[in-house]
Amino acid sequence: MLYFKTDEEVGLLKESNMLVSKTLAEVALHIQPGVTTLFLDQIAETFIRDNNAVPAFKGYGGFPNTLCTSVNEEVVHGIPSGYSLKEGDIISIDCGVIINGWYGDSAYTFAVGEIKEEVKRLLEYTKASLEEGVKAAVTGNRIGDISSAVQTKAESGGFTVVRELVGHGIGRKLHEPPEVPNFGKRGTGPKMEKGLVICIEPMINLGNKETYQTKDGWTIKTADGKPSAHFEYAVAVNKGKADQLTTFEFIEEVLNKM
Repeated sequence: MLYFKTDEEVGLLKESNMLVSKTLAEVALHIQPGVTTLFLDQIAETFIRDNNAVPAFKGYGGFPNTLCTSVNEEVVHGIPSGYSLKEGDIISIDCGVIINGWYGDSAYTFAVGEIKEEVKRLLEYTKASLEEGVKAAVTGNRIGDISSAVQTKAESGGFTVVRELVGHGIGRKLHEPPEVPNFGKRGTGPKMEKGLVICIEPMINLGNKETYQTKDGWTIKTADGKPSAHFEYAVAVNKGKADQLTTFEFIEEVLNKM
């Protein structure tokens, strides 16, 4: 069953998702060589709680932290640790919050210092594939239209799309129907109507599409050890154009000053 939100509910979801956007920007201030992923996690948790919200991931299914911090060949669900970021790393930071019973969820992949040109291109194409997916999130389209748009853009750059992990609906639960794959055919899947709120989150690999889960029970890595990028927006389906509930503007303001 798809749950279509009222305009008021979409407004409440926007509040939660804007806080996620601001949390990621706060974390961005501290991303540099020598900083541990656990330190970034503590920055995020403090910021979320200072804004009268609760970290959505902490304790979710037993996950131990506020952020998912996935470095280089880690695709998603990396657990913050004592790992110190190094020049040339990339780090996907996925963050969720709960305000007034409504969830926010967004992710951004950051460069640590100077990164290789091919990795920079991976980040650019992954972000662009997200933007293409958002364009398809309109009333009357089907989920497969988003999936196809993401896949087409990513593969046009010579990159591969992770199959095992997908985007999702979001609302009073972190994960609601429908699933939103990053690959698929146009004209397939559930039909979208105004008020459907979904997270579109391409996970795109530099090498092969195959992945595996590590022994910690959470972290997903690329099978060939090559880097993976991940960007995520929450959007509300609408006529003509989706309403973006998360934004990268706050993050990019920070990055442009660094």
